[in-house]
This record gives sequence, structure tokens and C-alpha cells, in this order.
Amino acid sequence: MKIAVCIKQVPNTTEIRIDPVTNTLIRDGVESIINPDDKSALECALKIKEQTGAEVNVVCMGPAQAEIALREALAMGADNAYLVSDRAFAGSDTLATSTIIAAALHKIGFDLIIAGRQAIDGDTAQVGPQIAEHLGIPQVTYCGEIKYVKKTKTFTVKRIFEDRYQILSVAAPALITVLGANVKPRYMNVGDIIAQDEKEIKVLTFADLGCAPENIGLGGSPTKVKSTFTKQYDSEKQLVELSPQEAAKLIADKLQEKHII
Repeated sequence: MKIAVCIKQVPNTTEIRIDPVTNTLIRDGVESIINPDDKSALECALKIKEQTGAEVNVVCMGPAQAEIALREALAMGADNAYLVSDRAFAGSDTLATSTIIAAALHKIGFDLIIAGRQAIDGDTAQVGPQIAEHLGIPQVTYCGEIKYVKKTKTFTVKRIFEDRYQILSVAAPALITVLGANVKPRYMNVGDIIAQDEKEIKVLTFADLGCAPENIGLGGSPTKVKSTFTKQYDSEKQLVELSPQEAAKLIADKLQEKHII
């Protein structure tokens, strides 16, 4: 069995700052990490590997520095790592990104694809489902647990909602997205830390994937980011002591004044 895990290297959002002039992220000096949901997706794959002996291949689209994230994944126990990187991919939105990653996964081969629900830098939750659509395979999203059932050769998946959960059965090939809050990733271990240093990060470029140039990169992206900014807060406050009825009326009046209601 071959399990492909999609990961993304993202800025640590606790340290994100916005340039007030350009309205873009200031990335200089900001730590990069594996996207938390993706790290949990890798944990799910590694648990299946322990159960079945499956091969776990990690795929990351990004610049050369994303090799750091891939080596961390290898140190956690992944078998192989693929960096999908080319200048032609720059500026890709979620649709173009999913087109590229789907082409990479098709080339690598897979029985099951596991990805994080969404990335903390974009929060769209679109790329995973779009990959499944490009590949024409079933998808199960917002999952907190994946188990392989040897007898039926299917996967039992626990799908999490705010007030309930579903237990679903899905056969490979399929794509599953994972909620990071429900799966705690393991630490890197000494053996795999040493072993990863000997492993090659395989690089897949535009020439390797055969994507139509009009479907990737900035030119192949139907959506564009117009601006990025932080919410500005007014620190002016008014303190009043009123009865509940008077307070409710004051709040309603203020909301009407600001045309909120």
C-alpha cells in the first residue's frame, strides 16, 4: 500500500506581522513550520504504516527551503519525500496549486492520499478536495481518526462535526483530510533523524509533471489577492453603569447608530 501525505511549509502565525505600506506578510525572520493539520495527517499515515507496513510518501509544493519541512517528515517516520518546485508554479492560487499537486501525486502513485484540513496561512480548506476532484477519486473531509480494516480492505473514518460525528467506510483510492485538533503528531525519533540525513529529497519540476502552462502559476489562477491588512481597533471606551434594561437599550441604540442593525 502506498500512502501519499500532502504537507505545506507555513509561517508560524504567532509571529506574523503585516507590512503597513505594502499590506503583505513580513516573512523575514519568521519561523517556518509544517502546517499543523498536515502534521496530524502524517501521524494518521504513520499509524496505518505501523498497522499494515504501508509506504508513506510525503509531498510538499514550495521553494527550495521547504526541504526543511520534508526532512522533519522523514525524521517522524515517512519513507520518501518529494519537493514539487519550479518558478513556473509561482503565484498559484488554490485551483492552480491543486492542479500541480494532483499531477505530482499521479506521477508518484498512491492508494490513499491524506492531507490536512487547511493551511493556517490561507485557511481556505480548498486544496485537498480540489486534488480529489482532479484525480476523480472519493473524498472524506474533517476527519479525526482513520483505521484500516484488513478484512474488507477499506478505511473506517471518523468524521468530526461541531455537535456530532459520522463513521464512514471508504475504499482506496481516496483522499482524506484531517483535523489537527483531533490527532496529536508524534515526535521525531533518533533513528529516523539519523536515517533522514541519508535520504534524497526527490524534486519534481514543471517538466516532470506535464501540466498545461495556462492552468498553473499566476496566469493560471482565476483568483488574486488584492490586499492584506490587519484589523485596526479603536481603543476609546465608554464605561457606564446601567440596569439590564437600560444597558440593552443603549447597546441597541449604538448598533443602530453604526448601521449594524
